[in-house]
Amino acid sequence: MKIGITCYPTYGGSGVVATEIGKELAARGHEIHFISYAIPIKLNTTSERIHFHEVEMMSYPLFEHPPYTLALATKMADVAINQNLDCLHVHYAIPHSVSAYLAKEMLLPLKLPVITTLHGTDITLVGNDRSYLPITRFSIERSDGVTAVSEYLRDLTLREFDIKRKIEMIPNFVNCDVFQRSQSGADRKRFSPNGEKLLVHVSNFRPVKRVTDVVEIFDRIRQTLPARLLMVGDGPDRSKAERLARSKGLGCQILFLGKQDSIAETLSIADLLLLPSETESFGLVALEAMACEVPVIASRVGGIPEVVRDGLDGFLAAVGDLQTMAQRSIQILSEPSLRDAMGKNAREQAEKSFCAYKIILRYEALYDRIISEVRG
Repeated sequence: MKIGITCYPTYGGSGVVATEIGKELAARGHEIHFISYAIPIKLNTTSERIHFHEVEMMSYPLFEHPPYTLALATKMADVAINQNLDCLHVHYAIPHSVSAYLAKEMLLPLKLPVITTLHGTDITLVGNDRSYLPITRFSIERSDGVTAVSEYLRDLTLREFDIKRKIEMIPNFVNCDVFQRSQSGADRKRFSPNGEKLLVHVSNFRPVKRVTDVVEIFDRIRQTLPARLLMVGDGPDRSKAERLARSKGLGCQILFLGKQDSIAETLSIADLLLLPSETESFGLVALEAMACEVPVIASRVGGIPEVVRDGLDGFLAAVGDLQTMAQRSIQILSEPSLRDAMGKNAREQAEKSFCAYKIILRYEALYDRIISEVRG
């Protein structure tokens, strides 16, 4: 098949997942055309089956903000015609599904199937804003196929947006060959020179990730056992977390690593992942940690319980219950047999339910069905 994919090219779950879908599909012989304003950050491949089409925007004094939605729609239509696309798969509803709808209408009577994947904040934050809710609902209803990355997000969308059409749940996935436990002691020794327990947090450091909670939890842990914390990522709350770490005298025990092109190497040497988010539509980093045999301490919110099985792959607690999260962390880190057992459970769960090759088959089946339904 020839598939057009549109996503945000920056760091973020939806862009990462969309890029990985494209790469996996290309590896299976499909021709993939990414359409966006910049090359996706994770598109680190030279595959002859992957192509990129840049959306160019006009700079004109009349436009206070360049009309990206319209430029994107025009580019989608152009690529669909010139590359003979079988379908468009857009990730994140706003504005991508709107642009896809416009492109589809521009191409009539040619039938261009459009599939929209909902990832989280396009529904819980942006789409739920009063200014965007009607157009978000419209674009979802007018898509030929719609998927959500978790049961939680699917049910929330149907309820909050009063959607009448079917939304299929296809979960996020992990490349189990890339994300796996490291056997190199040298990699770990860089961050844990004296054998300290190694904890990790990965996020975009937005308020919803509660990164100061991560620091507070770690502070309680290190009072019981030697440990170090790796904070991976960047964002608006990073400075808050750094100030809190310094105020608690943790400057040498917490390392802020910033954005990383690949987090597999860091997760593969960790003992525990901390994810005390306010909400998560899926919790992709939890799955990536699980594939690396890393137990997870997380909030019992959103789609996380669909990924992390409480008591098997780690422990879940209420949002803001730092004491329980700290106690559960200490329990895992203090009992090597428990940590190892949970790590193996987590890896088995990732392989059984979330490995890339299994999820990609579901997307292929979806494309086949939608294309057949639209084009007859």
